[in-house]
Amino acid sequence: MRWWRALCLVVIALIATPLSADELRPAVVELTERETGQWVLEWKLPVVARRNENAAPLAQPIIPASCEVEGDPVQRAAPLALLGRADLRCQGTLAGETFGLSALLGNSDAIARFVPHDRPVQTFRLTAAAPVANILAKPETGQVLVDYFIIGAEHILFGWDHLLFVIALVLLVRAPWPVIKAATAFTVAHSITLVATTLGYAGLPSRPVEALIALSIVFLAVEVALVLREPERRTWTRRFPWVVAFVFGLIHGFGFAGALADIGLPDGEIVQALLAFNLGVEAGQLLVIATVIGLLALLMRALPKVETSALRFATYAIGCIGSFWLIERVIG
Repeated sequence: MRWWRALCLVVIALIATPLSADELRPAVVELTERETGQWVLEWKLPVVARRNENAAPLAQPIIPASCEVEGDPVQRAAPLALLGRADLRCQGTLAGETFGLSALLGNSDAIARFVPHDRPVQTFRLTAAAPVANILAKPETGQVLVDYFIIGAEHILFGWDHLLFVIALVLLVRAPWPVIKAATAFTVAHSITLVATTLGYAGLPSRPVEALIALSIVFLAVEVALVLREPERRTWTRRFPWVVAFVFGLIHGFGFAGALADIGLPDGEIVQALLAFNLGVEAGQLLVIATVIGLLALLMRALPKVETSALRFATYAIGCIGSFWLIERVIG
């Protein structure tokens, strides 16, 4: 067995269980006032396939102290999520009280929305360190911008398929100015499909989109491998980096839109949240590009003799992961 096949087997064994390709899909909990004293709590919890009986339980919603549940909460299964709803009777305005989720693990986060009948909506980002939100008497200006910016950045930094695509693009193009042009084309393209899909002007089913995203990773990994073997080879991406980045950026934009649809957008603040999310994605992408370029420069200066071997190892690892996701998403 050739060494790269062995590498693929090792990489797939390592990533098959713990590494979820994409997407950062936060949980959502929303507390909505229907009429004075009557509230509805709705929640959506992403469901990760459990590999063993000791897997951590799903988080559970937490209600404000002055609220009581009326009747039995209703829960139902949806694709990759558990949906729930409970009717509440609450006293007062709920200012100063808390609601949220019982626990969030690792890098997971959630969006909490407080929707009173005649006051501004409040949006909060919940984390493992702070899984509940404090309801404010008056919402903080710009909180939606901050929360959705952070979620957008995290979607690149922890959404592994988008992350690997950006890394592979940098490994292939290498030169700073062509990388910047390609990254700009990728940003413009995914912004187009993200906005168009979120506002209802376009859309594609998630399954083929996710398969095409995996294919984009494999495509770039193959091109990097070819260039490492023949440094003078003019592949498609080396000749037209911004064109390739733009085309695949359109596809990745549908993936971003799918994640944002799962999170939801606050009523009355859709434009602000969408802008902040997209800016967060761009900030995360620029951070990844700068980090990879810096590491490549450091590797070239400090360990020039192992540069090619290190790049070949990274390229085959990326290609193996992309191939695994592609097969998984095509055959289910």
